[in-house]
Amino acid sequence: MSPTTARVYNFSSGPAVMPVPVLEQIQRDLVTLPGVGMSILEVSHRSKVFEDVIEQAEADIRALANIPANYKVLFLQGGASLQFSMVPLNILTAGTTADYIVTGSWTDKAAKEARRVGSVNVAATTEGDKFCRIPSQGELTLTANAAYVHITSNNTIEGTQWHTLPDVGAVPLVSDASSDLFCRPIDIARYGLIYAGAQKNLGPSGATLVIIREDLLARSTKSLHTMLNYAVHAENASLYNTPPCFAIYTLGLVMRWLRDRGGLVEVGTVNQRKAGKLYAELDRTGYWRPTARTQDRSLMNVTFRLATEGLESKFVKESTSAGFDGLKGHRSVGGMRASIYNAFPEEGVDALVEFMREFERKNG
Repeated sequence: MSPTTARVYNFSSGPAVMPVPVLEQIQRDLVTLPGVGMSILEVSHRSKVFEDVIEQAEADIRALANIPANYKVLFLQGGASLQFSMVPLNILTAGTTADYIVTGSWTDKAAKEARRVGSVNVAATTEGDKFCRIPSQGELTLTANAAYVHITSNNTIEGTQWHTLPDVGAVPLVSDASSDLFCRPIDIARYGLIYAGAQKNLGPSGATLVIIREDLLARSTKSLHTMLNYAVHAENASLYNTPPCFAIYTLGLVMRWLRDRGGLVEVGTVNQRKAGKLYAELDRTGYWRPTARTQDRSLMNVTFRLATEGLESKFVKESTSAGFDGLKGHRSVGGMRASIYNAFPEEGVDALVEFMREFERKNG
């Protein structure tokens, strides 16, 4: 069987599309890193080679997002799902309450894990509206002196995104930013802690990025299990145990790719343009049915439906035959979903729009 070299347009929500230049560099250097004589898959995490890799990745992350000096950058494992537990275990101190603003399935899961640790207040939820929107500031019932307020910045399943952060006063804001971190400029100082599984917008699966303000590390008690302790990982520069070396290496290449593209301002401009094209087509005739409220639509995950499930099945089947992959919506909500992360090419959006117009012409 001959290898497949032609690339489809990959709209998967994650693991997701990677930058082709990054894939090509990995391909060139996989057997032997330049000047090293062995693969990144083989080098010791205690070696100077890997120390340089992880330090460069952190330096590029800090430069890309202008991260203040009083924040630690951690490379962990377990994805966002482990962070659902690590966040409350580390910073939900005894006698305090954590506020969760529930805007989708993943925030709901995070709140359930936090309840295993301590007191949780659902400050707002849009579940009654099928998570089609982000709540307004006036809808929030925040706890005075809460341990933290948790949000999910972008909801991959429901296709909504926070475009204006909630006002939480002096309380630390915690964000699961797995699917939109670095999709546009970000003010890190607005947060106490941000975490993101890499496999959507940062790199391959296996690495989890955590950015935490240093003062919050004091809440990580010594009685906490070592591998669940932020302070331990910070003290050991993310090298307490063997980290996901290949995933960190690749994440670092993606960060450099983002910097070479002009940084987050330029990336954000391109993402706005890509999403704008797709939403314009969804709104053009009324044939397509976007599921998210207009002002809360995601730049990363565009969700929509058709009049019948039969038409939706036909759309997914024909789009796959036409060279598009991953357009079927999440199994819990159905419909369609086009995930257009940083690495997704703009020409792929143009091709999808053209396909949608032809599909509507034949089936409208």
